[in-house]
Amino acid sequence: MSEAPSEIARVGEVAAAILDSVGSVFKGKRETLEHLLVTLFAGGHVLIEDVPGTGKTVLAKALAKSVDLPFARVQCTPDLMPADVTGTAVFSPKTQTFRFRKGPIHASVVLVDELNRATPRTQSAFLEAMAEAQVSADGRLFPLPSPFFLIATENPVESEGTFPLPEAQKDRFMLSLTPGYPSREEEADIIEAQRRSDHPVNDVRAVASAADVLACAGAVVSVHVEPSVRDYLLALVAATRADSRVAVGVSPRGSIALYKAAQALAAIRGRSYATPEDVKELLVPAFRKRLILKGDYLARGYASESILSEIAVSVPIPAFRDR
Repeated sequence: MSEAPSEIARVGEVAAAILDSVGSVFKGKRETLEHLLVTLFAGGHVLIEDVPGTGKTVLAKALAKSVDLPFARVQCTPDLMPADVTGTAVFSPKTQTFRFRKGPIHASVVLVDELNRATPRTQSAFLEAMAEAQVSADGRLFPLPSPFFLIATENPVESEGTFPLPEAQKDRFMLSLTPGYPSREEEADIIEAQRRSDHPVNDVRAVASAADVLACAGAVVSVHVEPSVRDYLLALVAATRADSRVAVGVSPRGSIALYKAAQALAAIRGRSYATPEDVKELLVPAFRKRLILKGDYLARGYASESILSEIAVSVPIPAFRDR
């Protein structure tokens, strides 16, 4: 195996530092943290679906502090208006003029808690930000910071007072993560850490900068993807479209998302090339929210995760030799 170029090696070093920093306060699966960084370095956004109290806010705050990026949180409720997110013009009696006051979406790391509690009108404000890295407000377009990383959450066990995300919005998330409960040992660490008067996340210090994140993002696009790996990815996509249980398979945007995510995962692990295993590992997180199952199969209890797992088994992994 040939040595990784210096810029790829640097991605691995930056990722390891961030993972250790975030992992010091977020006690959960390291794979979840890796996939979060995959999304950040690949220029995407992430949807975290989990029950309340599993550390989603701590995860977002720790990431922002580890990379020294401005952080903002939006708590979604049915009465949240688009202007509460994007900002609004405020009249100043002193100057007799209107001044635009930016909303929380203008931070670099934005946690959108319980996105599905916002009305469709407000959800659309996030959609523009995710799709175009800009927001429309006060008759003008405002570009968002670079990097801009949106972490949205959903509570899967509550439906009252919620508004299901449109398929177009779900398709904008590069990955959908479900961290799950911590292990017994991890939960014991969490309890012990909470005995102190302040939260451990306050001790997190920056181990990287915005410039480091942008440099990593630039290096990720240079990760080589063999034609055989690309064709394997496309075969997985085609299988979602051909499955009789699926009403709508993965879109080309989904193919691109998985391709870029595989590049980022390879770079985070210090490789200048992606492997079929990178693609397979990210299959469920990338496609979980992109499949639309037929109604009769939904009624029978089928889930996109199980179908994707079957597809992963049925599509042969191509022969691949480390470079």
